Order: sequence, then structure tokens, then C-alpha cells
Amino acid sequence: MPTPATTAQHQTITRELRQWIASQTADGHERDAVLQAMLTAGWSHQVASEALTETPSAPVPVPWPAAACSSLRLDAGDRQVAISTVMRTPDVLVLEDLLNDEECLALIAAAKPRLQRSLTVALETGGEEVHSDRTSDGMFFTRGENAVVAVIEARIAKLLGWPVENGEGLQVLRYGPGTEYKPHYDYFDPAEPGTASILARGGQRLATLIMYLQEPDQGGATVFPDLRLQVVPRRGSAVFFSYSQAHPCSQTLHGGMPVLAGEKWIATKWLREREFS
Repeated sequence: MPTPATTAQHQTITRELRQWIASQTADGHERDAVLQAMLTAGWSHQVASEALTETPSAPVPVPWPAAACSSLRLDAGDRQVAISTVMRTPDVLVLEDLLNDEECLALIAAAKPRLQRSLTVALETGGEEVHSDRTSDGMFFTRGENAVVAVIEARIAKLLGWPVENGEGLQVLRYGPGTEYKPHYDYFDPAEPGTASILARGGQRLATLIMYLQEPDQGGATVFPDLRLQVVPRRGSAVFFSYSQAHPCSQTLHGGMPVLAGEKWIATKWLREREFS
């Protein structure tokens, strides 16, 4: 993949460079491979990373229920799920009764003994780290770890038309009074040096499903600042959103507002391009 010419003395992000990046991602090259090609051609890491960040990748197919814009309820296999909000560009769904009370309580009970301070992905290394923006406690189930998890994962796969094996394990989080998750993106930034190792496990994240297991007494809404949208947490309901480009143009900046009273419990499912291992 020959890159536009450059010299060490004069490196600027040109229209030609942006067009080349867009053509490479449209041809299916991973953005970490595009970055490496630029470095090999003599572009500095700083300029190459900035160019990748400023150039949205070509949109890719993402999970989305086929009937979401034409029906009030969606087929999830073992149940019908009601839609209360639909948004396109970006794609956002608010769903009601995705989980029943028994399933919510079972996930909380199984998660409690394994809770630890929540970590965030460390994009510099591809590992994990404690970050002040995220103050919840959490844990991960492996895919199909128990009967309740397996049923929920099959329901999500049917609902969204995305294979079970392309999903990360369910993450359960507890937010007590004063805890929050400041606005962030769920995709992995292609310009960061640790992203290549993360993508090797199943490709880019394409969508997020946040399921509410227990509502707090006050606060704790899921907020989308770019959309001026707040989703109130109600037990059994969920919010789903997808991002076909790993770029802020996806408008999927979101966060968990501080819990003011009581506890908020959620279960999050992230969906990848390929089988997650």
C-alpha cells in the first residue's frame, strides 16, 4: 500500500493523505496496518496518528434490528421487546422489558462476590488500568458462563441479528452514591499504539447495549451529550447504540451521570466485528 510522499523536514496533513487513508480503510485494511504503512514510508508517529484520527474510516455493517423503524415490538426469540425510542444517525434504541426481574436479580447476585474497582482500557499498552473518570465496581462473565447469561446472550443475538460469538462477555457494574462514568467513546481509538493488540481479539467494537438491572433512587441517567439525550435507568430496560466508524463523527459520546441516592446496577454487552476470543 504505497503512501503519499513525505520528507522528514516537511510533514503536513494534506488532502491527498486523507484521501489515501480513506481509500485504504474502504479497501478493508485495519487502521493499525494503515498507521504502520505510514510509519514505514517515513511519516512521523505524531502526524500519522493525527491524520488517522481526523479521517473517518469507511462505515462498516453494524448490528441493528431490521424491524426497528417499522414496528413497536421486536422479536428476541423467547420474548417480544418493546421499543420506546428510535433514533437514526446515530443509531440509538431505547428498549423496554428486555430482561425480567428474576434475570436482573440473578445477574446481580452472581456478580456481587466478584466485584472489583472498574478498569478502563489502556490504549497506550492494550491492557487495563484504573481511571478517575470511572468510579464504579464491576466484573465480567465469560460467554455462556451460566444458564441466565446464556439465555440473555441468545436473546441479544436474535434481537440485534449479530452472532453470540461476536460479543464480549457481559460486564456487570454497580454504581453507588457519588459514582459515575464520565462521557467517553466505546470504540478503540485507531491512533493509539495499544489498539492493534486489542483488535486482534475480535476486531473493532461496533455497538453497545446497556441493560439496567437496578434503578437508583436518584440520578444515574445515561447521557449522550452530542445528542442532548438522557436515558433514565429502569430495571429491565436497555439502551442500544452502534458506531460504524471509530471516530467522534459517530456522535456516540456517552456517560453515566453520578448516582445521587441508592445504587444503579447495569449489565453491558459490547459487540465486535468478528468472533471475540
